[in-house]
Amino acid sequence: MFVDKVLVSIKAGDGGNGVISFRREKFRERGGPDGGDGGDGGDVILRASRNQNTLAAFRYKKLIKAPSGLPGSRTKRHGRSGQNLEVQVPVGTTVVDEVGTTLADLTYDEQSATIVRGGKGGFGNAHFVSSTRQAPKVVEKGEKGETIDAVLELKMIADVGVVGLPNAGKSTLLARISNAKPEIASYPFTTLHPNLGVADVDSKNSLLFADIPGLIEGASWGRGLGDEFLRHVERTSVLVHLIDIYSDDIASAYKTIMTELRDYTVDLSKRSQVVVLNKTEGFDPKDLLGQLKKLKKVVPRGTPVLAISAASGEGVKELLRTVDKQVKQARQRIAKKTSKPKLPIIGLKTKDDNWRVVKQGGSFIVSGKKIERFAARTHLDDYYGQQRLRDIMGKMGILGELERQGIEAGQTIIIGHPPIGEVEY
Repeated sequence: MFVDKVLVSIKAGDGGNGVISFRREKFRERGGPDGGDGGDGGDVILRASRNQNTLAAFRYKKLIKAPSGLPGSRTKRHGRSGQNLEVQVPVGTTVVDEVGTTLADLTYDEQSATIVRGGKGGFGNAHFVSSTRQAPKVVEKGEKGETIDAVLELKMIADVGVVGLPNAGKSTLLARISNAKPEIASYPFTTLHPNLGVADVDSKNSLLFADIPGLIEGASWGRGLGDEFLRHVERTSVLVHLIDIYSDDIASAYKTIMTELRDYTVDLSKRSQVVVLNKTEGFDPKDLLGQLKKLKKVVPRGTPVLAISAASGEGVKELLRTVDKQVKQARQRIAKKTSKPKLPIIGLKTKDDNWRVVKQGGSFIVSGKKIERFAARTHLDDYYGQQRLRDIMGKMGILGELERQGIEAGQTIIIGHPPIGEVEY
């Protein structure tokens, strides 16, 4: 089954907890601290593979989860880290998070991207030994791995997209120019999913064509099947706009498709096009000339307008040569645009150790990436853990700011927004 869009949850592994342990040896009454650190959680990595052609594997598997790290153990033994989870997806897959940010766009074979990162393992008490703290009872929790809900969307990588109304002959053309075997029938919406085919222009050049289901008026608003698959021609350099010469009004047929291309999420009407009248076999030459003149009146100046018969092959070679020329010109424009040097953007970067204190009622909210990270790793229900967190806030200058704002003994300090935990001053 062809599946080109799925919603999945992606979760990296959690870090393992550090442990509290003291050496217990014969003839040694007070052994030193030897609690080991927890292992790191695994990352989730997506890798593009040309051996995959659909996202059907994720249709029922909605959770992609990497293994977590194991806790540390005594004698300073480090917990095993969770292995990174590598998942294969088709070439052309994009990953978009819940707010619409594109996290990855995998456009070539073996390209990979780390989507979520595993949490760091927590430190055991052996990590906190110092000259003034020789028997620490402080230990850290492992960090939580990153978690996102994301949309995996497949956009086929093709040079040319074939668009048109139902029964314009798109699948017949693809079957004529390539070894693809799309379903062909005399009724509308025969094509239910996109088809790909490689067409040889000559002995040296070839083009990858994508044929999508027929568009109808209102497709950009969800009518019919075509709009669901227009994403597969977003990446194409050139569109072949196929029109049935036996249409009641070829100019109207052309305008209908152009409206849908323009109203799509990405304006595809500005894409380079070759407009083609199809099914011309046995058509009267004078009438054909009249139809071509009628079509040229509504087509933008400079757009090639051709007549072919996909069924008999008449005019197909000329079409391939014209399309090949258009594709090369489009690639040159893209290469020229991307070759321009970009000026560096100079801006202020938010440092991890920045923090903020806000008084709210009888409590104080402390927020900041670094202090929130420390709080998440701290056992806030443990006396020694709370003491360590207070020491960190003192070194960062947070306690000084709290005192400046008038905090009193017994008042609550809330860490994080939304809250991660709280301690008393």
